Amino acid sequence: MAVEKKMEPSDVEVMNGQDVEIEVINPDAVSVETDDGGLLIDFSGEITEELIGPSHDANLAEFLDEADLQSMAAELIGDFDGDRMSRKEWARSYVKGLDLLGMKIEERSQPWAGASGVFHPVLTESVVRFQAQAMGELFPASGPVRSKVVGKQTIEKLQQAKRVENEMNYLLTEEMTEYRDELEQMLFTLPLAGSAFKKSYYDPIRKRPASMFVPAEDFVVSYGASDLATCPRYTHVMKKPQTRLLNLFTMDFTGRSNYQTQSQTIQTFKKSTMSLMERRQ
Repeated sequence: MAVEKKMEPSDVEVMNGQDVEIEVINPDAVSVETDDGGLLIDFSGEITEELIGPSHDANLAEFLDEADLQSMAAELIGDFDGDRMSRKEWARSYVKGLDLLGMKIEERSQPWAGASGVFHPVLTESVVRFQAQAMGELFPASGPVRSKVVGKQTIEKLQQAKRVENEMNYLLTEEMTEYRDELEQMLFTLPLAGSAFKKSYYDPIRKRPASMFVPAEDFVVSYGASDLATCPRYTHVMKKPQTRLLNLFTMDFTGRSNYQTQSQTIQTFKKSTMSLMERRQ
């Protein structure tokens, strides 16, 4: 009959009373177990990607065939064009609404040459009044961030919430200098377009969080979508100068240095642009 014996921790004595030293030669060394029970060890860390494959956040476009990429691009462009055509009537009405603001000087020939093109400023006044009132509520002088403790309140939690509030207000008012201007533009456009969008992201060039206003005409989504969480796709049309786009390509959009040289990046950018124009035509 088997006898169970309770395992108890015991001290391990080192022979000759010498201390054991463990030296880590390379912390990047990786070992991968093979199917036949063997073990591959990469001491240099240079062939890790070959052993275990790309990292979780790797760019999958670099590992797909060119034919698959072309097929996916053509399908994506077709879906984008369909989304843009579905809101064609809205875009036409939005442009007409901008004309009613009376901010554009135009020479009229109807009903006769030189006819007055003055619009009543009631729409402009309403938009400006809405922008001013909303701006006072959303961006007060003390800062736009307010903290709230959910659950049981303690002195430590209240102090922590106050520190977070102060840090966020400092970030939005002092470091993200574009935040207020972008918010003002959004609140001016909101009553005209009916919807407006704000995009917050990490800018690898400025190396800090950034926030930008996305006009409704640059945010393409199917007109029949009820909300962004359930719609199949939504597209932000980014209008960037070529130099900034090349900088993003060179930095791999993440702030990390890309191994491609500047000349190789320019050639890749031109080739991709020409291929896209040919498919659109």
